[in-house]
Amino acid sequence: MASTNDGWRCRELSVDTEERNVVDLTDEVVAFCRAAGSGLLSVFVPHATAGVALVETGSGSEVDLVEALVRLLPRDDRYRHRHGGIGHGADHVLPALVSPSLVIPVDDGALMLGTWQRIVLVDLNADNPHRRVRLSLLRAGG
Repeated sequence: MASTNDGWRCRELSVDTEERNVVDLTDEVVAFCRAAGSGLLSVFVPHATAGVALVETGSGSEVDLVEALVRLLPRDDRYRHRHGGIGHGADHVLPALVSPSLVIPVDDGALMLGTWQRIVLVDLNADNPHRRVRLSLLRAGG
C-alpha cells in the first residue's frame, strides 16, 4: 500500500520473519525513497515485539545481534508477562532495546546512511512471523 498526502509519502511493507530473525529492508526502503525528493524518513514497526535497527549485514552481524539479544533476554519463565510460550515476555522487552522506529534523512531520493549501514527488522517472536513496517517520508518544504 502506498499513498501521498500533503507533503507525506507513505507505504507499508509486509515482512515474513519465519525463516530469519533479522530481515534486511534496505533495498525496499531505497526504492520507496528514490523518487521522493528530500526530507525525513520514518521507519516504524507497529508491533509490541519487534524493532528496527541500523547494522552492517552480511558479515555475521545479524547472528551476533540475535545472540546478544538472546543473552540479554533469556527465553525462560522469569517474566511477569505470561501469555504465549515460555519466554514470550522477553519478546515484549525487545522493543526497549531495539527501537520500534528510526528516522533517517533523505537527500534528493538518497538515504543518508553510513557506508555499511543497512536497515533491518529484528524479530525474535516465533509466535507471529507476519510483520508490517510503515515507511513515512515527510518531504522537505512539504
